[in-house]
Amino acid sequence: MLRESLRMSLSNILGNKLRSLLTTLGIVIGVMAIIALVTIMQSATSEVSAQFESLGAGKLTVQASGTPLKRGLNANDLAAVEALEGVDGISPTLSQEMYAAHGDAVVQDVLVKGYGFAYFRRESDAMARGRPLTPIDQDALSRVCLVDAKLAAELFAGEDPLGQSLTLNGVRFAVVGLLQEADSGDMLSQLNAGGESGTVILPYTTYQRVFGAGLVTSLEVYVRDPALTASVSDELEETLGRAFNYRDDSYTVINMESLLDVMDTMMGLMTNLLVGIASIALLVGGIGIMNMMLVSVTERTGEIGLRKALGARPRSIQFQFLMESVILSLLGGLLGTALGLALSLGLSRLMDIPFTFSPGAVALGAGFSLAVGVVFGWAPARKASHLNPIDALRSV
Repeated sequence: MLRESLRMSLSNILGNKLRSLLTTLGIVIGVMAIIALVTIMQSATSEVSAQFESLGAGKLTVQASGTPLKRGLNANDLAAVEALEGVDGISPTLSQEMYAAHGDAVVQDVLVKGYGFAYFRRESDAMARGRPLTPIDQDALSRVCLVDAKLAAELFAGEDPLGQSLTLNGVRFAVVGLLQEADSGDMLSQLNAGGESGTVILPYTTYQRVFGAGLVTSLEVYVRDPALTASVSDELEETLGRAFNYRDDSYTVINMESLLDVMDTMMGLMTNLLVGIASIALLVGGIGIMNMMLVSVTERTGEIGLRKALGARPRSIQFQFLMESVILSLLGGLLGTALGLALSLGLSRLMDIPFTFSPGAVALGAGFSLAVGVVFGWAPARKASHLNPIDALRSV
C-alpha cells in the first residue's frame, strides 16, 4: 500500500510539472534563505570569535584614569601588579605623536609608543626583522627603538634601517628592529597598526625618562594560564583599588573573554531573528502547497469517489494526499538546501571568511520543510478522505 501510494503521488506530481515547480518555489526560497543566513552568520561568528580570542585570550586590559590626586599608576603600582600570582608579565602603553628625522628626511606626526618587553614575548609574530625589546632594554632605559615599514620607507629610502639611528623630538635612538606590516584581514594587526605617518616603539621606561611621562594610564596584563583569567582579574581589581584608595571610576579592567561571551549572545539573537524572517517565506510556500492540494482534491473528485466505491478506506486516501504534500515539500527542501549551501559558499568567498558547514542549519531547513508539508497538507488530505463516494461520483 505504501509503495502504491508513493507511485501515485509521484505520478500526479510529474503529471503537473509546472504547477508542482511553482508550488515548491516558496519552500525552495525559504529553505535556501534559512540555510544561507544561518551558515553565513555562523561562519562570520567563528571568524570574529577566533580574532577576538587571539586578541584577548589570557590578557587583561587596564585603563587607569586615576583620581585628581593620582592620575595613573606609578612604578610601585606596576611592580605590585606584575607580582600577582598568575601574571606572566605586563606591558604599559604610552603614546603621543612626534616628529622623526634621519639625515635630511623629516616626518611629522609619527606615532611614538612606549611598550613593555612582555608584549613582544606574547606577540611573537610582531617582528619582521631585527630583534624585539628585551628586559635589558627596559631595565637599562636603553635608547633603542623599533620602526614600522611605513616610517622606514620615509626615513631610510634605499637603506636598511637596522643599525641606523633616528631622532625623535631631538633625541637620538638606535633602530634595532623592523615591525611586521599590519594584515588587512587580521583584527589584531589592525588594532595595533600605527598612525598614517608611521610608528616607532620604545621601551616604556625609556619613554618615561626621555619624554617626561611619569604615570601610566594604560596597561596590558598577560595571564600565565587563560583558565586563571577570572581569578587574576579579581586580584588585579583589588590591587588597583588599593592604588587609588578605592575611589570609584578610577580604573577599568577589560576582560576580552567577557566581551566575547556578550558578542556570542548578540550574534545568536541576530541569527534567530534572521531565521524568523526567512521562515515567513516557508509559511508562504506552505500556503502554496495547501492551495495546490485543495485544487488537486477538486480535480480528482471522481478518482476519490471511485476508490471509495471500490472499498478504499478514508485513512488510505488521506495518507496518499498527505504523502503527496510531504514529497512536494521535501523536494523543495532538498533543492533549497543545495542552493543555500552554494549561496553561502559563494558569499563566504566574497566576504573572505572561512566557510563553515553547519549540519544544524541543514537539519533546520529539512525539518522546516517536512513540517510545512505535514501541517499544510493535512487539511486537503482530510477533506479528500471525508468526501462522500456517491456525491463524488455524481459530480463526474
